[in-house]
Amino acid sequence: MAETQETVSKSVQELANTNQVPEKYIYAQGSINTYPLLFDVPQVDLSLLTSPNRQQQLNKLQSGLKSCGCIQVINHGMEDSFLDKVREISKKFFALPTEEKLKYARTVNQIEGYGNDKVLTDKQRLDWSDRLCLNVFPEDIRELRFWPQKPECFREVFEEYMKNMKLLSESLLKAMAASLNVEENCFLDQCGERGMTTARFNFYPPCPRPDVVLGVKQHADASAITILLQDKEVEGLQVLKDDQWFRVPVVPYGLLINVGDQVEVMSNGIFKSPVHRVVTNAERERNSLAVFIMPDVHVGIGPVEKLINEERPRGYKDIKNYVALFFQSYQQGKIPIEAAKISQEFH
Repeated sequence: MAETQETVSKSVQELANTNQVPEKYIYAQGSINTYPLLFDVPQVDLSLLTSPNRQQQLNKLQSGLKSCGCIQVINHGMEDSFLDKVREISKKFFALPTEEKLKYARTVNQIEGYGNDKVLTDKQRLDWSDRLCLNVFPEDIRELRFWPQKPECFREVFEEYMKNMKLLSESLLKAMAASLNVEENCFLDQCGERGMTTARFNFYPPCPRPDVVLGVKQHADASAITILLQDKEVEGLQVLKDDQWFRVPVVPYGLLINVGDQVEVMSNGIFKSPVHRVVTNAERERNSLAVFIMPDVHVGIGPVEKLINEERPRGYKDIKNYVALFFQSYQQGKIPIEAAKISQEFH
């Protein structure tokens, strides 16, 4: 089914105001558990990575990324007041009148811009969220026509935040390598000179049926790593571990880091790319900002040689343009990372 402009322009926010949930958003006949057990996500203090206590933080980082694929980072160098400004530009943008937001609407075949789920099939279940997706690095891929001019400080605050994200992602990828005792730049180098960084502002309006509707359906990320600024007050993110869903706690001025499929490949499966989803809330709206660090599609990725041995044989193929493989598998209802795995006969 070809997507129509109407499916692009009808925002979930407008649907929420009608208090109706169209059938295409109803995800489960059974009830979605919106409040399962809380997951104890390890907290890594980035300011200690240059201190004598460095090893303790690297051990925490490694243990979190091995066991559940995510960590919370604190003392990352950004002021609390600055993170509040970042949250504020997101809230203010989604609070604008529809006609103002539509100036930044994505076109039918694009992801970049303001909109919601791309409708690919009649059977697709849609996410209860509106988004603003922006390409940021390398700078020559920016489409500034999608960068809001309201609120007035949007571009300035966003640009500052993304500069911080670039530095943070580089130091995280180095720390991840150091935690495995491999060459510090081995993950970073695989991202290439023209690795891509994209940002996605997410807005989840209140939903009258949180028991059957998801803010984002379950998936793992196609990125190398994802850096998430969560809503300061409203939970919603859940991770799947041992076939059970857990709530991810909110650390108001921390950042949640999760492994994407591409670092799972690079680490030869030591770091896990977690399956996660977002639930909805009947009373409260929720905002978050996800930043995806993506390797250059023209550069091949594969497991780091030093992480392949007899105990852990090579588990993944070398791949170019994992994102294309990801979306192809995702649309076919397959788990994308499975297409990257080498089947081990003896398993």
